[in-house]
Amino acid sequence: MSLFGRLKRIGIDTYMLLLIGTVVLAAVLPASGGGAVVVSQVAYYAVALLFFVYGAKLNTSAVVAGLTNWRLQFLVLAFTYIAFPLFGLAFFYGLGPWLDEYLALGLLFLAVLPSTVQSSIAFTSLAQGNVPAAVCAASLSNLVGVFLTPALAALLLHTSGEGVNTDAVQGIAIQILLPFVLGQIARPLIGEWIARHRMVTLVVDRGSILLIVYSAFSAGMVAGIWSQIDGSMLAITIAADILLLAAVMLLGRMVGQLTVLPHEDRMVLLFCGVTKSLASGLPIANILFAGQPVSLIILPLMLFHQIQLFVCAIIAQRHANRLVMVPG
Repeated sequence: MSLFGRLKRIGIDTYMLLLIGTVVLAAVLPASGGGAVVVSQVAYYAVALLFFVYGAKLNTSAVVAGLTNWRLQFLVLAFTYIAFPLFGLAFFYGLGPWLDEYLALGLLFLAVLPSTVQSSIAFTSLAQGNVPAAVCAASLSNLVGVFLTPALAALLLHTSGEGVNTDAVQGIAIQILLPFVLGQIARPLIGEWIARHRMVTLVVDRGSILLIVYSAFSAGMVAGIWSQIDGSMLAITIAADILLLAAVMLLGRMVGQLTVLPHEDRMVLLFCGVTKSLASGLPIANILFAGQPVSLIILPLMLFHQIQLFVCAIIAQRHANRLVMVPG
């Protein structure tokens, strides 16, 4: 197997390399002045287009049909929007004295995000899990997250003494909710076309994220905020991400055993209940934390995203190998 093939098996694909390259580009050639304004505006409309495409692509009837497995869907949502935020709140207060305030804020923010979609379904499939239930769980998580993530972020940030930009609610409504609703309305007309042309979704999805990352990290470089953190603080952030993921995964395993879920459903709970979406997180952070050092706030999420891909790829592969070895 080639080196690239091995990297892809552990979650490091072309997209992740582009993401890393974008951060390096922002460090070497950050957008500033008029260029920064142009990049910011392009990123704004790219995100609006992204959520329009999400709305047109999301099959709400499939989500409704998948709700028949109500116990599993409830557990996934409970992990995503109850257990994870509680862990995030504990980490926020526990690590506050040792972390830059914006890195700690980033840990709390990532905890309220919805599940990943593509990767969680792919990992569930690889581990021989319940793929239809995973599609429903991931879709429902993101559908609910469009409304619930900003509300939870505002609630927890207010509780923790941090502030949210006063225009955040209006900004989310205009840039995210409105395009999403319009996409749902347009779904009967363009839904099938988008489903046939997956590259459209891929380009809009990945392209908008790369633009946001470049814009945020460029602003950070120009403002000189990276001088605020050192190697030890970065190491603490990585360790916190690892511990946060491990804690929720262990809890998910325990709950799956206690509720006597079959293997197929336990894989859904594992991969849809404990992963966090970079695609949803970056646009929301860009709006919620306008005027603040967004590049620092999203750093825990970006690190967590890579860690979860690495860990979930290994776990899914182990389950796949174990099931192959079991006689038929």
